[in-house]
Formats: sequence, structure tokens, C-alpha cells
Amino acid sequence: MLYQIYETQRSLMEPFAEFAQAAAKLFSNPISPLSQSGLAHRVSATYDLIYRLGKDYLKPGFHLHTLDIQGVEIAIHERVEIDKPFCELVRFKRYTSDIPTLQSLKGQPVVLLVAPLSGHYATLLRDTVKSLLADHKVYITDWKNARTVPLSEGEFHLDDYVNYIQEFLRHLQGQYGNCHVISVCQPTVPVLAAVSLMASRGETTPLSMTMMGGPIDASKSPTAVNNLAMNKSYSWFENNVIYRVPTNFPGAGRRVYPGFLQHSGFVAMNPDRHLKSHYDYFKDLIKGDDSAAENHRQFYDEYNAVLDMDANYYLETIKVVFQDMSLVHGTWDVKNENGQLERVRPQDIKTTALLTIEGELDDISGSGQTRAAHDLCTGIVGTEQTHFEAKGAGHYGIFSGRRWRELVYPEVKHFIAKHHGLGATSPAPKTTTAKAPASKRTINKVNSKKVTSISTRAKPQVSRTVVKKTAAKKT
Repeated sequence: MLYQIYETQRSLMEPFAEFAQAAAKLFSNPISPLSQSGLAHRVSATYDLIYRLGKDYLKPGFHLHTLDIQGVEIAIHERVEIDKPFCELVRFKRYTSDIPTLQSLKGQPVVLLVAPLSGHYATLLRDTVKSLLADHKVYITDWKNARTVPLSEGEFHLDDYVNYIQEFLRHLQGQYGNCHVISVCQPTVPVLAAVSLMASRGETTPLSMTMMGGPIDASKSPTAVNNLAMNKSYSWFENNVIYRVPTNFPGAGRRVYPGFLQHSGFVAMNPDRHLKSHYDYFKDLIKGDDSAAENHRQFYDEYNAVLDMDANYYLETIKVVFQDMSLVHGTWDVKNENGQLERVRPQDIKTTALLTIEGELDDISGSGQTRAAHDLCTGIVGTEQTHFEAKGAGHYGIFSGRRWRELVYPEVKHFIAKHHGLGATSPAPKTTTAKAPASKRTINKVNSKKVTSISTRAKPQVSRTVVKKTAAKKT
């Protein structure tokens, strides 16, 4: 019922929002007599803010059409390579008539960027894609809004998510021989599961995995998001946040976790920050600071555009990742495409290098949650594992904005380049997997109790050799 009430309210607000937009233009257009009033700027700014607060935010585009690479303009064509019921695999194809540049592009690594399915669209990673395109062939998972998927397409489960990732990896391996995979936030868990299952079967695994700000082990430094998921029962989520899609959408009748509820949760985490941001936008409009106002619009066009998630996927994520922590405890069984259950065993991964990235100020995935992947991937030798902490970066800062471009991306680029080459097929695992010996060529000295780092204060860490890097804070 709540979804229907929300849609009714949105429909009622729409004409008022359109009126506010028109009024804002009337009071700001220099040829309009209304703009000659001394209070015109304030009135226009007020109407503009009302419009921004009341409008319906649709899925934005990536808007990546050209890219400058070493002085050469590259054309970008966005196209769908694989169209699944709940996701599209999108490729950003690069074109140029400059022969030396074209030859350089052909030899660059292939990257599968797995976007989160946690409320926002894949376009949230626009800045990530833009940076990667300069040095890589980039593919991204573009998850669909569940309310647009007809019931005839069936349900979507966490197991389906894992199977999608495996299918996309095999597709890229079939085209290029092998690839690298980057997961941001929520998909770190299903991506680790996908690669683990491929390794357990003896399939070729990606050359490298980069995991950024994800809840591999949500029990470490739990945040407000983690606490909500862990402290409420499964039945509470099922009874309080799951609703059916109204009849005016293609997915009418589908049980979903609505995007507007997720958005409300996002805003509730930092209400003062959002209130100040909108007030600053109002003042920028009055001052005529078009650049600052446009930056605000671009951010909130993305931030306010949310999607619905299939109820099965959402509830299973809550249970597997945050309540049972099945990945960490080694009890997670995934149903494959043939309907058979397979145990997720990260220790079977041997030929995939691992980079984990965390933000010092991340208030969504706390410190140590992503780094916990090194505890699980005991089959990867220590020299093939690296952890990087971005000083001064929050959750969004590790994949977007200045800190992503200046601190994080250079590390990602270097790590992928270091491990780019011919892939190897993981041998079929034995019943027990021996722990890899510690490397002598690492920054940290590790024992079963503590880690002493030459670059940062000591923290409790994994009992294995992991190269750690810490970015210096910019001043």
C-alpha cells in the first residue's frame, strides 16, 4: 500500500513541480518583465529549489561521448553486449583515426567493472568509468530497475547475481583470453563468490580482482548501515520494507524493496549535510554562481535517481552478507545455472591477484571490512595481494571525485598493469588447501597477532603476508 501512496503523491506533485520550473524561468529570463524586479533573483531561486525538491528523477545517462588521451580525441560509443532480464553488460567502445593511438588502445587490459545493485544506477560510477577508459577496455554491469521487469521474467536472487557475474567473465575471456574485475561496494561479496566458484571448478579466473569499499566481513568496524541490517530480524525486513510494484509499471505485482525507501535511508544518514547543500544551492542561484549551481544539479540528478530491487535478492543479501555472514564462515552455498548447490571457497583462488581498497572516512563499509578478503583468499600468494587505504576519503571518495582520480586510480592502474598478461587456469582444488608461504619482498612484517607497517599506525590484520599502502592526505 505504501508504494501506491507514494506514487499518488508523486503524481499530484508533478504539475506543481512543472509550474515551479516554469516560474523560475520567468523570473530569471532577461527578456521577461518579471525578471526586472529587485527580488527576481530570490523568487527565481525559490521556485528553482521547489522544482528540484519536487521533480521525479529518472535514470541518468553516462554522457561519455569523447575522451582526450595524450592530446588525441577519442570517440566513445556505448553499446549493450549482453542483455539479461535484470542487467545489461555495457561496453564503452573507443574509436580513433590516429593509428599509433589505435594500436596502443588495442593492447590495453580489459576490465569488467561491477556496479553495485544497492539503490543507485550504474551511472553512479561515471567518474570511475571515465578514468578507466584512458588506459583500459571497459565493460560495466548496468542493473535494471526491478519495477520495469515483467513478472514473466521470473524472480531475481542473490545466486542469480553471482551467476550473471560468472557469465560476463566467461564472455570477456572468450573474446580476449582473460580480463580484470573491479567491484565497488555491494558487489565485492558476489564477485568474490563468482571467482571462487570458477576456481573451484578449475576454470580460468580473472587476472586480478580489485575490491573497493565492500562488506566482505561486516562484523569489522560496523557502521550504521551494518547495524541496521544486523540488528533487525529477517522477518522485520520482509514485513516492513517489501512492497508490490503498482499497476502503472511493467513490473506490476513484483515484490521489491522500493528505491524511494532506500533514498530516504541515504538522506537520513546525513540530513544536515543535505540541508546545507540545498541551502548553498539557493544562495548560489541568488549570487549567479552558475558553476557551483550546476555541480549541485549534476550530483543530485545522480543521487536522487534510485531503482527498486527484487525482494528475493534484497532479503537474501541481508541474510547472507550481514546476518549469517555466510562468506566469512564458509557456509555459503550458491545454486548454479543447472540448479545445483556449490559451496563458495575463496581459498581455492590461486591465479588471481587481489587488491582491496578502503577509505579512511568510509561511513558505509567500515575499516577492515574489505581487507578481510585477504583472510579468506589463502590460496593467493602474499606477493599477489595488496591493500590500499585512501587517507581522507569517504565511501564515495574511493571511486569518484578528486581523491579517486589523484589517490586511488593510480594504484588501481598500476596494479592492473602489473598483473596484465596471459591468464592461467586454476587447478582443481584438493580437500585441503595449504596456506601460501610469506613473501620476503613485502612492505609489512606479518605474524598471527599483529602487523607492523612502515607507512601507517599498526592495526590488527590478517595472519598472512599482504602488501599494504596508505595514501598521504592532500593539503
